[in-house]
Amino acid sequence: MQFIRKFIRNKGLAYLLAAAFLVISILLGVSIGSVSVPIMQILQIIGAEIFHYKPDGVDPLFENIVMNIRLPRVVLAGLVGASLAIAGAAFQGLLRNPLADPYTLGVSSGASVGAVMTLFFGITLPAAGLFTLPILSIAFAFITILFVLMFARQIDRVMRVETIILTGIIFSSFLGAVISLMIALTGDELRQIIGWLLGSVSMRGWDYVLILLPFLIVGSAILLSSSHELNAMSFGEERAFHIGVNVQRKKMLILIGGSILTGGAVAVSGTIGFVGLVIPHLTRLMWGPDHRHLLLLSMLTGSGFLILADLLARTIISPAELPIGVITALIGAPVFAVILMKRRSERRG
Repeated sequence: MQFIRKFIRNKGLAYLLAAAFLVISILLGVSIGSVSVPIMQILQIIGAEIFHYKPDGVDPLFENIVMNIRLPRVVLAGLVGASLAIAGAAFQGLLRNPLADPYTLGVSSGASVGAVMTLFFGITLPAAGLFTLPILSIAFAFITILFVLMFARQIDRVMRVETIILTGIIFSSFLGAVISLMIALTGDELRQIIGWLLGSVSMRGWDYVLILLPFLIVGSAILLSSSHELNAMSFGEERAFHIGVNVQRKKMLILIGGSILTGGAVAVSGTIGFVGLVIPHLTRLMWGPDHRHLLLLSMLTGSGFLILADLLARTIISPAELPIGVITALIGAPVFAVILMKRRSERRG
């Protein structure tokens, strides 16, 4: 039994399995579709692109499909999944509750309002260009989480986690109504806004990968650098303060990092729920609660998960496509219910 526990908790094995899961997900995501591309040809095409040589015996059709259609879609799905998963893991660690994630805390809804307003009013920030959408999404995501925390403090001075989550759900509902109002008032942009809101990485291209990448790097760097403090705060803010953690500063940094990741992801893919809830929870169950490893493992697993979810979304009713948010909700909602029931049973026990 002791051997099994050591085997499960082996972090080297954890990273190996998570990386293998991601690589397999990428290969499947690029290979499977209306035209199947052999995996060896995929490797040849990607290798030729990286090392700048002309691949021998590769069908130009396969080359076009891989480099211009499927690979950018798969990479974008992976980056979005990584962003939402690490943000969810950080929020869960900060609030010491596995029910917390960008979706349930209202952060995703806030980011969505920022993005929809940008599309609705055609806003372009000076010198921002294509980055207008993610910048406004991030700003609204951060403002939303601040309002959620302020409102929760007014209701419950102790700020119990359940109060924060319920407040987040209230704000999500309200912001959802704001989005519905904008949709009702819009005209030609209706199809674009609704398609974006349902969540998709279809037909985005490499430009969207380049838009998200800097926000992923900055946001994940902030959260990964806070892993030790998240471990300390998991035992309570008072204890963390006594061992030298600047709790208020770190909380603000973690909220900023999570908002950057959520806003960037929502800006390029729309609202995709439950990734930040399910993936960190399952990763914690498998590999333990140490945030030094949990954050990075959640990124790898979340990336692979969303790639497979997107693969399912575009093949399950082929040639039509389902929104990727539908797939993640179908998986995530039952898991959310199971976690909630488990927590209640533990309290009664």
